[in-house]
Amino acid sequence: MKVSRIIVSMICAMGFCAALQAQDTLLFKGVLSDTLTLHNATVTATSRTQQVKEKAYSVNALNINEISSTLNSIATAVDRSSGIRIREEGGVGSDFELSINGLSGNSIRYFLDGLPLDAKGSGVTLANLPVNMIERVEIYKGVIPASLGSDALGGAINIITNRRNRNYLDFSAGVGSFHTAKTDFSAQYRLPRTGLIFRPVISAAYSKNDYIMRDVKVRNEEHTAFVIKDLPRFHDGYRSLYAQLEAGVNDRSWADAFFVSASVSRTDKEIQTGATQGHVIGMAERHTEALNFSARYEKNHFLIEGLRLNASLSQTFDHAQTIDTTYRRYYWDGTWIEGSYSEIRGRSKMLRDYRRPFTVVRSNLDYRLAEGHSLSLNYLLNRVGNKQQDFWDESFEPSDDVLSKHVLGLSYDQSLLGGRLNNAFFVKDYINHLRIGQTELPTTTGSGEMAGTSTRNYFGGGIGTRYSASGVLSLKGSYEHSVRLPVSRELLGNGSTVYPNVALKPEVSENFNLGAFGTWDLGGGHLLSYEANGFLRLVDNYIQATIYETQSMMQYVNVAAVHVKGVDAEVRYDWAGKLHLAVNASYDDSRDQRKYTQSGEPSITYRNRTPNRPWAFCNAEAAYTFRHLALQGDRLRLGANYRWVHWFYLTWAAYGSASSKSRVPTQHLTDLSALYSWAGGRYNLSLECDNVFNFLAFDNYMLQKPGRSFYLKFRLFLQ
Repeated sequence: MKVSRIIVSMICAMGFCAALQAQDTLLFKGVLSDTLTLHNATVTATSRTQQVKEKAYSVNALNINEISSTLNSIATAVDRSSGIRIREEGGVGSDFELSINGLSGNSIRYFLDGLPLDAKGSGVTLANLPVNMIERVEIYKGVIPASLGSDALGGAINIITNRRNRNYLDFSAGVGSFHTAKTDFSAQYRLPRTGLIFRPVISAAYSKNDYIMRDVKVRNEEHTAFVIKDLPRFHDGYRSLYAQLEAGVNDRSWADAFFVSASVSRTDKEIQTGATQGHVIGMAERHTEALNFSARYEKNHFLIEGLRLNASLSQTFDHAQTIDTTYRRYYWDGTWIEGSYSEIRGRSKMLRDYRRPFTVVRSNLDYRLAEGHSLSLNYLLNRVGNKQQDFWDESFEPSDDVLSKHVLGLSYDQSLLGGRLNNAFFVKDYINHLRIGQTELPTTTGSGEMAGTSTRNYFGGGIGTRYSASGVLSLKGSYEHSVRLPVSRELLGNGSTVYPNVALKPEVSENFNLGAFGTWDLGGGHLLSYEANGFLRLVDNYIQATIYETQSMMQYVNVAAVHVKGVDAEVRYDWAGKLHLAVNASYDDSRDQRKYTQSGEPSITYRNRTPNRPWAFCNAEAAYTFRHLALQGDRLRLGANYRWVHWFYLTWAAYGSASSKSRVPTQHLTDLSALYSWAGGRYNLSLECDNVFNFLAFDNYMLQKPGRSFYLKFRLFLQ
């Protein structure tokens, strides 16, 4: 009883503090004395990445070391993981959608050291987050631990930043096709006397994204008919800037870690198309900027022996503007004609201003009950405002919406049979609070019926288990009754191409995972590892993006029920750290379970595949590393990656005849890379060629992606 009172009072007192998910660092230091000489010894330990993979949940863990020396983003590495597919709408800085085991979009949550990635600003994503600051990426598929405090339905991406012990400086600069340039800088410096640690990060990116659009329709010289041509994109420029400074201390009597940080971000994006490629835009733009302040606190044996606290606080001031102030209709050659409606929405001109203050409070208490048994209590608050006004459209009525989420989780973890059996049990409470003030387009957005304040409560829970029979075979399974509350983009729109829908209902799903993994040490430096996973998702009120093709606008709507089942598998081979081979494949079957429409008529889409999303794809990679070629300690790594995506329909299969239905064709994409490092990894030079065969690539409603492209990057790492 006394312990419970301490826990409750501590949550109330420390809910305002900051915390980062703990990282354990294992250091080995050889000691040579006069009485003992150690000639040959091999010390083996499970890496942090491997420890994550061996959790009871279905999870991938990616080491970002190789990516750090190339111009690829984190999104590129994630896209090559089993069960994962990222679909970009264009080139650098374009919007993208990520799917995990058949569920995609906002069903997936993104975290940076356990905090929502949105806290860094709405313009910060996997595509532009500085790679040099990242150590690894954890990908939870379907069931996620309660410690993340999230309402994710399909999974979660948790990005873990570097927490090196030594001072270091990491600088890189790269250039590439389509007028692309990127630079990243990160460092750490510890003051010798005070032990105060400073960690600055700066990242900038620019691209014109002027790649060739093939087979697009434009007017002939006489403007009497349409002809087909290959033309460059002309209004798709992108600029981003991210800067952060973190300062704090480690290993104090009052804190194992205490850090405060401030960051700023800005993105400027020209808008080239609407939700479909046939809608060409030539003037509209979107700008975002954000200022974030955060703090984190971590302490073992907090108040009582065996109690660990991680707490964090983050406040973000996010500002966005959408500029759509011309009545023009553009063509792919850059010509235009006067029109009677704006470019994006096809309505009146607008200069829409959005201010979205975002508050995050997170606390995690982990109490060790006994050897191999622990109890955790987690709390997460997300509060985002949505204050809208328009500096051009005088008929627009300013509004101030608020979306608040409270997620409370309690979990119990146990390790039995000498660590061979691990179990995790958890329950979650989701509280959703809405205050809707907007009244624009009430019949489209639902604001006429939902205006006002509402609070609703939902419960979830689950279990995960992992049993290791040997190093060659381990089995794992997990189940969760999950609730996913709509995010601000779905409820409130994005100010440009997405309509609000404030009447959206939360998604509810029964998630099941069953998998096996293992590693064979074949001797002679030959190592073979595998992982296979089967999954089932039974989703009610499935939230899906639908397109208004006449306006080229998008809106998120509820589909009564969708069932997703499938498998993914991966096999990896490594020989002496020289030859690396890997292949993974994913298949899912996502089908509409809605038998009847709202009017009571039989639904023609019943048992149809969910449209506009890939359902079968695979990745293969091969790399060989040469050492000591020209200099002692140098390294040359040559690699190739291949991606295959099966064709899929853009709309429901029941609509139209098979010959007339639009579909995204099967895609075959091959990337080549070369990375040369010397002076013990101090200097790194990489050359990449993406889509080497220049095949047509599409995503999301037939939006063309870049063709063949080249990238060169230099990285300097001092430690």
